[in-house]
Amino acid sequence: MSDLQIGLIALGVLLILLVLGFNWWQDRRVRRKMQVHFPSSEQDPLLGAGEMPAAPRAPAAATPASPVQRREPGIGARDPDEDPVAAAAAVPVADQAERDDAEEPDPASEVVIEIHFAEPVRGADLLPYMQSLRQIGRKPLRVFASTDRGRHRARLHGEESYASLQLALLLANRSGPLSAIEWSQAWARAQDLAERFEATIEGPDQQEVLERGARLDATCAALDTQVGLTLLLGTARPAAEVMNVARELGFANGGTGMSWLTDTGAVRFTLSRTDGAPLDAGMGGITHLTLLLDVPCTPADPRAFGRMVDVGRDLATRLRAELIDDQGRGLVDGADKVIDERLQVLFGQLEEAGLPAGSERSKRVFA
Repeated sequence: MSDLQIGLIALGVLLILLVLGFNWWQDRRVRRKMQVHFPSSEQDPLLGAGEMPAAPRAPAAATPASPVQRREPGIGARDPDEDPVAAAAAVPVADQAERDDAEEPDPASEVVIEIHFAEPVRGADLLPYMQSLRQIGRKPLRVFASTDRGRHRARLHGEESYASLQLALLLANRSGPLSAIEWSQAWARAQDLAERFEATIEGPDQQEVLERGARLDATCAALDTQVGLTLLLGTARPAAEVMNVARELGFANGGTGMSWLTDTGAVRFTLSRTDGAPLDAGMGGITHLTLLLDVPCTPADPRAFGRMVDVGRDLATRLRAELIDDQGRGLVDGADKVIDERLQVLFGQLEEAGLPAGSERSKRVFA
């Protein structure tokens, strides 16, 4: 081998070393800039909590109308094995880090975008971006993660490092199926994260995603039913008086209205102002109240409607109000039994469709 060849080989090796050194220096400079612009945060936002989408689907209303002994609602103690939060609290902190979280993406109602990091990323660096990932258009998005130790997480923690993220986007809800614009927005958010933290992203084809969303929406539209009763108060009554009467009967505060709960704290039906405003809103009195049974979102019950009728009659007596159905007619004796028989069929259909009444999946897609 001649001196010239040896010299060229040495020069080539030297150039490669220089390129590798330059890339290493650039990488360190970029990481330092990112840490300056995006400081660490110990707060977990998830613990705090174009094309127009398809027209929202309107829940079907079942047409109603003998009292049976009512059981007062209450929030009972839960078995830690059935309550993930209680179970987590019962496990020592040191052991929790070595356990997988129970909550996972739902392939029946969500589409998942995978983000794989070239190197593990600290949760403290990821947390500032989580708030913008909670909602895409009118569809909620849940974030799951895999730690660098192979543990599955349903919440990010600042002290852990993560090898990948899973963005689970809801395929359909009462606003309609997932739209192309919403899917594009979710993909853009995933790409932004990938660029900032040196990651690759994987996800299904857009057409496949839109078709899945349309199928789920069609299934839900065929099963979506809400049953309502109206209380007509003869004269306007103060909101405080109405709410006190409701509490005495067993209602609990919840959202803009009040809720009648099961023994485990699940909502059976709700009481609200007919105009949609919060019960205690404004200075004027209340003249109309609505009792609403959201069938897919309430646990299956042989007397789902009859139970609401019983409570409605008690309310009407105490408030000196008239109880009517959603057609504006007074309740006919025995009509509640007929409605409950129809609802049993619907509960069965929801079960067969993989959307059990009152399940977390149903509460997501019928929201």
